[in-house]
Amino acid sequence: MLFDVKTYVERRRVLREKVGSGLIILLGNNDTPCNYPKNAYTFRQDSSFLYYFGQDHESLVGVINADSGQEWLLGNDIDLDDIIWTGFVPSVADMAAECGVNNSAPYNKLQSLVAQALKSGQKVHFLPPYRHDHMILLADMLGIHPSQTPDAASVPLIKAVVSMRAVKSDEEVQEIERAMEIGYQMHCAAMKACKPGVTEKYIGGLIEGIAMSYGAKVSFNSIVTQHGEIFHGSPSLKPLEPGRLLLVDAGAETVNNYCSDNTRTMPIGGKFTTKQREIYSIVEACHDLVIEKSRPGYKWLDMHMDVCRLMAERLTELGLMKGDPQEAVQAGAHTLFLQHGLGHMMGMDVHDMEGLGQLYVGFDDDVRPSTQFGTSFLRCGRRLQPGFVMTDEPGIYFIPALIDKWKADKMFPQFINYDKIEQYRDFGGIRIEDDILITNNACRVLGKNIIPYHPADLESFLK
Repeated sequence: MLFDVKTYVERRRVLREKVGSGLIILLGNNDTPCNYPKNAYTFRQDSSFLYYFGQDHESLVGVINADSGQEWLLGNDIDLDDIIWTGFVPSVADMAAECGVNNSAPYNKLQSLVAQALKSGQKVHFLPPYRHDHMILLADMLGIHPSQTPDAASVPLIKAVVSMRAVKSDEEVQEIERAMEIGYQMHCAAMKACKPGVTEKYIGGLIEGIAMSYGAKVSFNSIVTQHGEIFHGSPSLKPLEPGRLLLVDAGAETVNNYCSDNTRTMPIGGKFTTKQREIYSIVEACHDLVIEKSRPGYKWLDMHMDVCRLMAERLTELGLMKGDPQEAVQAGAHTLFLQHGLGHMMGMDVHDMEGLGQLYVGFDDDVRPSTQFGTSFLRCGRRLQPGFVMTDEPGIYFIPALIDKWKADKMFPQFINYDKIEQYRDFGGIRIEDDILITNNACRVLGKNIIPYHPADLESFLK
């Protein structure tokens, strides 16, 4: 386990108090077959199970009776045949004692605990399942269709987990800092390999190998592409072309399952063109504005709109936009250039707790999601609190299909200079991303070493 047993005992105590009553089920993950039963994908434990029970072994479930205070760790002990193939694994009883749980039992005990709770009128709390084996398990126990299980998840439990996991302890921040250092090594290696003729796939494999050698794995599928306008562009076998931009969005996950997430965009060949540098400097200014202004109490939605206004002002100065920048942003004209949100929470999940529902994770009664194109993709809008870890990732993108659609539909002709935008059709996209910790009165960028991103520093490093 990563933290002291007292950490997990206290987390479960707080969870019980927040939920109040009922039977809480936290399902750990099982091995998942890849292309045949015994060839599984790399195991990754459920993050909420890890947060409250700390055990990184497959086929476990944690149960907490919020009324009586009783707790169980359920799972099946391995036999000698398993030991021959996989080595020694502690007994479930030993794992329970390690995380401060008094009761352990085989996995099938779960069915009787749930049946007893339902019979006595207790509410059964579980988080939204995202694996089909868990959907089937819950459906069998609750007598509902598997497809209904996500909607049947407990809102009180979701809100309790979000309120706890959103605020990172000093111990968690230290682990995220370890992920940041691995991410630094990954991005520096990508920059060193960014030469004409090298393939995107080679760089993607290079940085994934670094993540695996220092930690558990990459925190998400690496984005390595000369088409930065494609948000989730997977690395291809296409060689890097001089004069284009390479966007690398990648992060590491430590062996203890905390994540980093950074993006850098670099000129292939080592030097920005004038046009590239002009657009890059706008993204750089937006990125730095977030670091300057982020603090407790500030709405992340307001921060996003501050960035959009600055971006519109600078794009107007370049002649790509026109008219009043404030009015343009209010109308949504800026979303031709920025179609995603400013950032998201990060922790054990790179999109922290996304599986619990962004309505609960990123918003609250005071801040609700926007329906405006582009802004509606904002994953977080709520007020910042000390201990939040956020990504700061503004970008500018030139998407030919979107440009053509807006132009054909005569979208915002008073704000968009379509004639000049034609000169940028093959530009691609630029994003700069770092991870920030909200402190008591401001924020700080995480990572002992900051990956170069100011244009002069970046060009110097590329040389």
